Amino acid sequence: MKKPLIILLTFLTTTVHGQANQKQNITDFLPNGYMLVEKTFGDLNKDGGEDCVLIIKGTDINKIMTDENYGRLDRNRRGIIVLFKMNGRYELVVSNHDCFSSESEDGGVYYAPELSIEINKGNLYVHYAHGRYGYWKYTFRFQNSVFELIGYDQSENRGPLVEKQTSINFLSKKKQEKVNINENATGGDEVFKETWKNITISRLIRLTEIKDFDELDMHVY
Repeated sequence: MKKPLIILLTFLTTTVHGQANQKQNITDFLPNGYMLVEKTFGDLNKDGGEDCVLIIKGTDINKIMTDENYGRLDRNRRGIIVLFKMNGRYELVVSNHDCFSSESEDGGVYYAPELSIEINKGNLYVHYAHGRYGYWKYTFRFQNSVFELIGYDQSENRGPLVEKQTSINFLSKKKQEKVNINENATGGDEVFKETWKNITISRLIRLTEIKDFDELDMHVY
């Protein structure tokens, strides 16, 4: 007679614990000392729900400064939070608070790269646009109960001219490079030489493991 009672208590405990990890509003997941910068919606675990990705930013006033050339600069770092939609409520899946540099970082001879997030066909894309110098993009997929880096794409440009394109597929362990060999190209008339190589990886990189996207060296592959 005691067994059904134990099962019932276990079920109730599990249910209450699950509800405690779920919240109605996305802003309830903001950690102390951070503000919401951007939110993106889409299905990331292919269950038909509208999941949510938040870009957050620190609010430490000690990291806000005034530059004589650029004026007010906010050097607080940014981070990412991934929420799954579960039965009308959100559940925390990924929390990486400081993996992105500030939008006010020094971009060298050009402005700092522009960070954006996209959800498409179940994949999560972290995209950096660097104007006339091109772009680079990281592709993550939710598998093995975590978000893993499955792809990387980069375009090295000089204005409208594409000088080199790189694409890495970490699942197939292959890397493609396309280099423009038309020295007189001005943009749109490039002639690419394409090469492929196999890459060696021990395991896929997880989104939660990335301390700083600026430190991810894709040239090692």
